[in-house]
Amino acid sequence: MKCPVQDAGYQARRSCSNFGLQSCKPSLSTPEALRVGGLSYNRSPGGLDLIRPMILAMCVGGYLFTTATVSLAQSNSFSLNAEQAQAEAVHFLADLVRIDTQDPPGDESKVAHYLEGVLKREGIASEILEPVPGRASIVARLKGNGKKRPLLIMGHEDVVPVDRSHWTVDPFAASERDGVIYGRGASDDKAMVAANLEVFLQLKRMRVPLDRDVIFLSEASEEMSSPAGMATIVDRYWDKIDCEFALNEGGGSLVENGTVKYFGVATAEKLPRGLRLEATGSSGHGSVPRVDNAVVHLAAAVAKAGTWDTPARLNETTRAFFERLATISAPEEAAWYRNVLDAKVQEEFKHKKPQYYSMVRTSVVPTMLNAGYKSNVIPPSAEATLDVRALPDEDLVKFREMLAAIINDPQVKVVAEDTSLSMPAAPPSKLGTEMFAALERAQKQVSPEAITLPTMTTGATDSSFLRAKGVQAYGIGVPKTEEENRGVHGNDERIEGKQLGLFVRYLFAAVTGVAAPSQQFRTATSKESEARSGAQ
Repeated sequence: MKCPVQDAGYQARRSCSNFGLQSCKPSLSTPEALRVGGLSYNRSPGGLDLIRPMILAMCVGGYLFTTATVSLAQSNSFSLNAEQAQAEAVHFLADLVRIDTQDPPGDESKVAHYLEGVLKREGIASEILEPVPGRASIVARLKGNGKKRPLLIMGHEDVVPVDRSHWTVDPFAASERDGVIYGRGASDDKAMVAANLEVFLQLKRMRVPLDRDVIFLSEASEEMSSPAGMATIVDRYWDKIDCEFALNEGGGSLVENGTVKYFGVATAEKLPRGLRLEATGSSGHGSVPRVDNAVVHLAAAVAKAGTWDTPARLNETTRAFFERLATISAPEEAAWYRNVLDAKVQEEFKHKKPQYYSMVRTSVVPTMLNAGYKSNVIPPSAEATLDVRALPDEDLVKFREMLAAIINDPQVKVVAEDTSLSMPAAPPSKLGTEMFAALERAQKQVSPEAITLPTMTTGATDSSFLRAKGVQAYGIGVPKTEEENRGVHGNDERIEGKQLGLFVRYLFAAVTGVAAPSQQFRTATSKESEARSGAQ
């Protein structure tokens, strides 16, 4: 029989004769780029090696895709080959990581055009949105029958800068070690883009009848607000992404001892509302101490701001988060989660669970200092930057007044930074929606031993722009260990390929759960696909 991988548009360029198939020709050792699903993958470091173990699975399981356009179009039952989907998603991620989009300057158009090529080869029309030269987003749509309003799946193309001296690998090589993919953006947020792309292509290849349009968006300038980012997309191109539900980055899904403990679904997020502390005093020679030294006054103000225990409170999301977390925690921690606002529990959080400490309050973290220009000159001014992450319902004017009272120094002013392009305040997304229910069902399908936790992220995403427009937006993400989580915006950022594959299955189940609820879907391994192929 002819190689089903090649029939489905895959040119694996490896002999399949050992599997009783016609040869796909030549060997993978050749220098040409591997083509998978009509896409080219260059043999750059770590690239081809990432899918070498998957070639056999692709050959024997490829029959799935050949039947997707024939038998599946004539039935209400569809199969997702998990191994093939994981292999392809890993390749998309590797290619994306190798495209350096450190922001600033971003240069996200390189990613947008890469994705444009992928979609074009799959027969999917797309549109480049480039309000700022060199900083493009891309949007594409699979049409449904219009019974329901669209679903948007989105991720961002830019990444935070790297300090290569602290990395043990090249941050833009997408190197693989023991099944783990390393690189800036591997987690934040190119894994989300890769998974969204994979699910989008699967829907197209299977010709799934959709009750609502599914929109794919890969956006620029999320890590640093600019006219190229989501504020402009929502303002200028809203008709292209108008939707009822959206799935974006944001949920923190935890892996412990190799097993997913919970899938986090972010329904709310704290908002970046940075402040500056500006201290003034008299200038003079450093040999003469002065009581109005701006540096001294600033240092005292920074210490007070950084050690201030801001008021703690719960909302619908955080209350449900801790209630559910208590059900899967050890007795000591479960007691904490049942009494979150207790002062003793807050002290435990501060030292042992800083993420949870931040989740229930508007946080104030000093991050930058600027003072002086010569060691023997007392400067007339000094400045500190505070990263303030506000609860969604925070009264920011009142909060700044409270901070000024805590500092209690007439030489120090509390100044709000410009947030005109930053994430807007928006109400949390609801827990009782069709989308949240689909996410819970998807979790039970792919990881029945885990639970779903609604979360409020301490960081910010562009979901707030959507929530401000009335969209029910939910943040999800590839499951990671606590150690892997520390690599986000840090050094040696990485995710496990196996967990990316699991996330693709989870995302596929959630998307089809709201976009094609009347259809039947199953996940098949390559062995199962081979057995079905033989039976037919």
